Amino acid sequence: MKHINYSFVMSTALVSVLLGGLGSAWAEENAEQPAAGEKPAAPTALTTPPLTGPLTGNPEPINFDAGPLGPVYLTGVVTPLYLWQNNPFPGDQRSLGSLSNGQFIFQKTEGLFQYYVQAGAYTIPSLGTPYFNTPKATGDFFTALPVANLKIAPNDAFSIQGGKLPTLIGAEYTFTFQNMNVERGLLWNQEPAISRGAQLNYTVDPIAFSLSWNDGFYSDRFTWLSGSLAYTLNKENTISVVAGGNYAHTTKATLATPLFQNNETIVNLIYAYNAAPFTITPYFQYTHVPAASSIGAFSSASTYGGAILANYSFGDDSPLPGVSLPIRFEYISSTGNLANGAPSLLYGPGSNAWSITLTPTYQYKIFFARAEFSHVSANSTTPGLAFGRDGMNTTQTRFLLETGILF
Repeated sequence: MKHINYSFVMSTALVSVLLGGLGSAWAEENAEQPAAGEKPAAPTALTTPPLTGPLTGNPEPINFDAGPLGPVYLTGVVTPLYLWQNNPFPGDQRSLGSLSNGQFIFQKTEGLFQYYVQAGAYTIPSLGTPYFNTPKATGDFFTALPVANLKIAPNDAFSIQGGKLPTLIGAEYTFTFQNMNVERGLLWNQEPAISRGAQLNYTVDPIAFSLSWNDGFYSDRFTWLSGSLAYTLNKENTISVVAGGNYAHTTKATLATPLFQNNETIVNLIYAYNAAPFTITPYFQYTHVPAASSIGAFSSASTYGGAILANYSFGDDSPLPGVSLPIRFEYISSTGNLANGAPSLLYGPGSNAWSITLTPTYQYKIFFARAEFSHVSANSTTPGLAFGRDGMNTTQTRFLLETGILF
């Protein structure tokens, strides 16, 4: 039996507002206007889509005047990927090659009316879940237009946006190139990734606040509320509290919409430290799915877990310029038992798991290459809901290679 509930969850997000100012991740700094006769400064790197590092975007993105659409920035990413794994899920291959990103991003980041459009093909590899190839991931998750929204920004402190939006929840983003690691983590698997809805953002230094009404796990049922509050202690340290949940019971269930997780309540507490050469982000997560016979949860269940995401980047004056060493540790546990009809939120009711992921990375200008080793170990699993063709194995190890360009 395939591990359906846990593997179908997708999270953290293209304009998630958690690192570097939650509620204002979409607010761009307006460049100074050149004095008369001065040559305009070259375009600078955009903050959307955000990158947690160590990968960095093109510092001089393509930009042009689109007439009534205003000044437009064009960026993109093209990345092939190779994966090897043991104990594959039913339908998975032991080794494969794929296009992890072939995406283009158009955006207007200044003025009262702004927009963001991301289009193309992608995969979303995640620890401890089946790997979906590029056509299936693009078609069955968020389509070839995964993120597209409009924003009204009357000033730098306040904005309203609507459309297909990245979630506010979690400490990792959705697509591979945005993150320290190629694969998303175990905690991310409990979080929504992209939702349709509307969002308010308000910033009064040192506090940033966002509130969103949306459809949760891309359910097309607008019964979710989520919010984030970030406090910036100084330029190196930020603390964030994020929460969300479904205020109704909805029965939608697809690859992008796991039934139980789409009916959950979720809370994150996130600390972010960023001061070269280190980036360190520990966070805690709690989720709860209430008992509801309409969704097949005859008793309640919860998960709780923690993760540490860390990176060390070698400086330009070091023996290894352009090299970084990201690592992630995680632990997650679920409650409930099969006899009481509790939902399976992991590898069966009452199961738990831990993981380690190491992703040495090299970048030169817009080109990068990285390798990844990951290992997941599960305990107290339900037979048929763990790893391998028969769901009886309790571990899975993967090796990945990803390379490409960020233009």
